[in-house]
Amino acid sequence: METAEVLIIMVVFSILSVESAGLEDLKTCDFRAVYNFGDSNSDTGGGSAAFWIAGLPPGETFFGRPVGRASDGRLIIDFIAEHLELPYLSPYLDSIGTSFRHGANFAIGGSTIRPQNESMSLNGVSPFSLDVQIVQFGNFKVRTGYFYERGNAKHRRNLPRPKDFSKALYIFDIGQNDIAAGLRKKNDSDFHASVPDIVDQLAQAVLNLYEDGARTFWIHNTGPIGCLPVSLHHHDIHPQELDKHGCLKAQNAYCMEFNRKLKDRVMKLRNELPHAALTYVDIYAAKYELISNAEKQGFVGAANICCGFHEDEIQVYCGHKQNINGTEIYAGSCGKPLDYISWDGVHYSEAANRWIAHRVINGSFSDPPLPVKHACHKL
Repeated sequence: METAEVLIIMVVFSILSVESAGLEDLKTCDFRAVYNFGDSNSDTGGGSAAFWIAGLPPGETFFGRPVGRASDGRLIIDFIAEHLELPYLSPYLDSIGTSFRHGANFAIGGSTIRPQNESMSLNGVSPFSLDVQIVQFGNFKVRTGYFYERGNAKHRRNLPRPKDFSKALYIFDIGQNDIAAGLRKKNDSDFHASVPDIVDQLAQAVLNLYEDGARTFWIHNTGPIGCLPVSLHHHDIHPQELDKHGCLKAQNAYCMEFNRKLKDRVMKLRNELPHAALTYVDIYAAKYELISNAEKQGFVGAANICCGFHEDEIQVYCGHKQNINGTEIYAGSCGKPLDYISWDGVHYSEAANRWIAHRVINGSFSDPPLPVKHACHKL
């Protein structure tokens, strides 16, 4: 049976499972806020606020200006916020024109679950690992609560209501950079040994939030790194290293191992946290379905990159310039990002993010198979 057929069966089964679970009897969750923890896949400007000035062409499609997102437009987290009828999440580190009334985003590009002995300048690894993001959330909750209780209506309007923290949706979208770090080190045994600890550190973050009153968790696994075009634009890749959709099998095996252990740990957390609702979201399957059916879904081939120059072992990333053999190369936009799955070789275009988000939001790739608006319920 072909992969696409299997995935279609999975989606149909998920929808039927939701119906049999009595979804029609469940009330829509009253999410007053969203708090997100992650990396560049869900960074809405935190990395820009911390490390660099955002510039074009990122942001060109939807916002019409640079907004610190690694895409031409909106990310999956933006579509989730829209679906919940909430504003786009303000980055915790952004101090200008910021409202935190309906949540905050602690995600920073380059972040990992487990702190790495690396740096942003060396290889793009952020110092804002997940444990730091959780500490930031704790400070945020205490300090906003202090000023909310002592401020007037004008001061309060951009602060979260203390009672809303327990009614918020807590999203995790992190882990890809931990796997990338393992791939860089080229030591399979070390990576395999590290996965349980990486997963346990994410679980500890969930436990810490639970102890602080959080009750609803929406946890993404990691996508297929072996399908990222930036990894595929090399001459030394042999055909036997690729699967039938042109993705690197060994890299995706790393992702699948992490995802299996993450799902097992989420299942255990359900027993450990009796008052929590935890949803495991199979982002890997959603992204892989899109990649394996790119042309059928109206996109160019999944290995194509809209923004950036990646040829003959030369890597000039989106929006950058480089002098090569006396010629200045500017890695600009393709001009038609809506036709592309990959925006910059590593991150997805707005069109791809929309496609993925719409399938994730409805519960088709979730365990339990609940839409995000019903994620506060336990099945």
